[in-house]
Amino acid sequence: MNRKELLSAYKKRKKEIKKRLLEFKETGRGGNNKLFAELCFCLCTPQSKAVNCDEAVRRLEHSKALFGGSVEKVAKHLKGLVRFHNNKAKYIVEARGKFFKNPELKRDWLVKNIKGLGLKEASHFLRNIGLGDDLAIVDRHVLTNLAKYGAISNIPKSISKKQYFDIEEKMRKFSEEIGIPLAELDLLFWSNQAGHVFK
Repeated sequence: MNRKELLSAYKKRKKEIKKRLLEFKETGRGGNNKLFAELCFCLCTPQSKAVNCDEAVRRLEHSKALFGGSVEKVAKHLKGLVRFHNNKAKYIVEARGKFFKNPELKRDWLVKNIKGLGLKEASHFLRNIGLGDDLAIVDRHVLTNLAKYGAISNIPKSISKKQYFDIEEKMRKFSEEIGIPLAELDLLFWSNQAGHVFK
């Protein structure tokens, strides 16, 4: 797929992508419980399928374990859907204690204070609650697509904080060049690979 095809795919999915981003902003206005559920989704996503993580969080909400369950109870609901379910259950329970005490939702604060959340997951969370339109979610699908369209020269094996910010800046420039807003470009990349717009 060349840049012309990418723009064509964007034109086809633009309405759906914009609608999804508006839904993210609604999540951001939905109160602390909705915000915390989205944070838990982002904590679950590393090395796991997004659709499975969404299902796991829904199960946690339905069972009331998301807001009050023990590590063991949370892990039970994550098992089979989320990789490293025991560790991620610990992260969720620990985050619960911190999240509701400190509502400051900035990427640096999240990375420093929420165990299991790196720059990618913090950016994902902030975008999904409508506060990260200018942040890049630098993961495999983004790196693959940035390399494919010539925005970066190669895909690094691991990413330091400095490299993350460099790649984020390159993605920002690419999004300006091609005329697709950053948050929309991420959803376009993901939907081109998955076949649908998700989160």
